[in-house]
Amino acid sequence: MTPVDPLLSSTPLLDFRHPSLAALIADRGWGTLPLHDRIGAIYDFVRNEIDFGYSHADDIPASEVLEDRYGQCNTKGTLLMALLRAVGVRCRLHGFTIHKALQRGVVPELIYPIAPAEILHSWIEVETEAGWVDLEGFILDTSFLLALQRSFPGTQSLCGYGAGTDCLSAPPVGWTGESTYIQKTGIARDFGTFDNPDMFYEHHRQALGPLRDWIYHPQPVPMRMGRTLTDRVEG
Repeated sequence: MTPVDPLLSSTPLLDFRHPSLAALIADRGWGTLPLHDRIGAIYDFVRNEIDFGYSHADDIPASEVLEDRYGQCNTKGTLLMALLRAVGVRCRLHGFTIHKALQRGVVPELIYPIAPAEILHSWIEVETEAGWVDLEGFILDTSFLLALQRSFPGTQSLCGYGAGTDCLSAPPVGWTGESTYIQKTGIARDFGTFDNPDMFYEHHRQALGPLRDWIYHPQPVPMRMGRTLTDRVEG
C-alpha cells in the first residue's frame, strides 16, 4: 500500500471532500489546469473572492470559510490549503506571530491598547515545479488593498490596517510563480512549518481571551472598514 502523503491529506480543517468544495472545484475546472495555472487560479479565488475579514475563530474548517466568503490570514489560508490539496498540490503551513500594530485601524480603537502585543499569523508554502514558495499575498482582497493605497498616497512603508509592507504602491501579491507577501514586515516570532493547520492550532492559540468576541465578530472588515478609511482621508 502506498503511504499517504501528509502534505496532500485531508484533515478536519482541510475538509476538501466537503460537497461545497468539491462542487466549486468541479465548476471552475481547476483540476484540469497545468500546475502553475492551477495554483494561480485557486490563489486568485481565495485572494479576491473571499473578502478580508475576521472569522469568529482561527480553527474553523475550509468549508465554513467558503460559506462565510470572508476570512483573515489564518482562515483564508485554511481554505487555500484545502483547495490546493484537493487538486493534488502539496502545501504546508508556516506559523508566526505578528506585532499588533499591523491590526491598528481594523480593530476598535478602544480595544487596541489592551490587545495582546502579538497576534497569531500564518502563511502557506506551496510546492511548485521550481521548488517551495511562500504565499501570503492572498490575505487582502484587491478592493481592500486599493482602498488602502488611495488612503495613504505616497506611502510605501505601512504597518497597520491589515498590511505590513515596504512597498504599499506595488506589493508582491499577484501570482507569478514567486513568493507573495502583504504582512511580512509585521512578523514578530517564527514557529516553523506544520503539515496542516490542525497541528498548528493544537500547539498555538490566539491569546485574546474575552477580547475575541469584540475583535473577531462575524462581519467582513470592509463593512466596518470603509468608513474608517474614509475618515482617515477626509479627517
